[in-house]
Amino acid sequence: MTRARKYFGTDGIRGRANAFPITPELALRVGMAAGLAFRRGEHRHRVVIGKDTRLSSYMIENALTGGFLAVGMDVLLTGPIPTPGIAMLTHSMRCDLGVMISASHNPYDDNGIKLFGPDGFKLSDAVESEIEGLIDADFIEHLAAPADLGRAKRIDGVQDRYVEFAKRTLAGNVTLDGLKVAIDCANGAAYRVAPAALWELGAEVIAIGVEPDGFNINRDVGSTHPSALAEKVRAEKADIGIALDGDADRVIVVDETGRLVDGDQLLAVIAQSWKDQGRLSEPAIAVTVMSNLGLERHLVGLGLDVIRCPVGDRYVVEAMRERGLNLGGEQSGHIIMADFTTTGDGLVAALQLFAVLKQAGRPASEVCHRFEPLPQVLKSVRVGPGRPLENGRVRKIIDDANGRLADRGRLLVRPSGTEPVIRVMAEGEDRTVIEAIVDEVVSALGEAAA
Repeated sequence: MTRARKYFGTDGIRGRANAFPITPELALRVGMAAGLAFRRGEHRHRVVIGKDTRLSSYMIENALTGGFLAVGMDVLLTGPIPTPGIAMLTHSMRCDLGVMISASHNPYDDNGIKLFGPDGFKLSDAVESEIEGLIDADFIEHLAAPADLGRAKRIDGVQDRYVEFAKRTLAGNVTLDGLKVAIDCANGAAYRVAPAALWELGAEVIAIGVEPDGFNINRDVGSTHPSALAEKVRAEKADIGIALDGDADRVIVVDETGRLVDGDQLLAVIAQSWKDQGRLSEPAIAVTVMSNLGLERHLVGLGLDVIRCPVGDRYVVEAMRERGLNLGGEQSGHIIMADFTTTGDGLVAALQLFAVLKQAGRPASEVCHRFEPLPQVLKSVRVGPGRPLENGRVRKIIDDANGRLADRGRLLVRPSGTEPVIRVMAEGEDRTVIEAIVDEVVSALGEAAA
């Protein structure tokens, strides 16, 4: 049984920069603990560390580096690069460990630490728990001797390697010639590589969110603020727009009319394309509990099973690996394609969509909208250290709501793994009913948390 975790959430360690747990002291200890956990064999061990464009990423990078060096692990520093780039490099460069410093879609004053094993996959709960046990341990006996200290260096050319990797995920005869693409890089990790990859593939590229200053990552841009992209698509008469988040492991699409295309619709497009081409390893797709019922009904109608798993792209990956699937994802735009990647990759997912768009020869507004989603309402309640979900009145209201929805919808109430909030989501055929249910649950949670 996995012990309760103190530092790790659903996507690594995350929090406000320079406040617990995202402090230089803890980052130093994470470096030492993870380094010790992955020192296996007599070879010279090494870790590759990437980051996004937050001001605090430099601080965390230096602290992590010190920790790894102290236990004898060499450090390769890439500078800004997407999270899937670090996953790819960890495996392709035969590193023992990969680290991405990022808080994904969060604002600049948050940050996080994501760890990847030598196979390029995010660590399991069990391995994260092992590292947690080491973080709080006494390191004195485990520090490397002076002659065995690690060495750190910045490496060049890795961004180019990622660009080439992304381009190779398209079939050899597919180009983006004639396609006018607007891209929003969220002033984040992909601000150089993503526009470069699209241009090299032949697209006409209109880029926004490509001027990071340490403070503007995800600020009014990116996948969580797609209105800026929608406006640019309409103004420039682009064929399609894509918005990445701060570390570029997710993507949200905007069609030529400015209408939003979420991860559920993107999954539907890719799933049908791959099914028609015989590219699905199994007739099933992995999604999370947040994916719309409309997607589930659509996929079932195509003859595909739908595997639901907890929120978090690594749980989607675990379900895919367990069942031998090669496609899965989240409504938020994390799309995992096991033929190419070990984690979500916003750029690679967008390229698969562009391939379908080019083949179809029809506008994105026709290609990208495969099903009518059921009305879905999502709200968050900020909570403190208490346990409002265990409150008797809260439980009764949730139970009553489930009874009212019955088989006409569903209610999901869950603590966030990345923020101190509880998320309340309901969906069903009657928007008025689900809005009322969500408001009731949110109100009860707010009172219980007060």
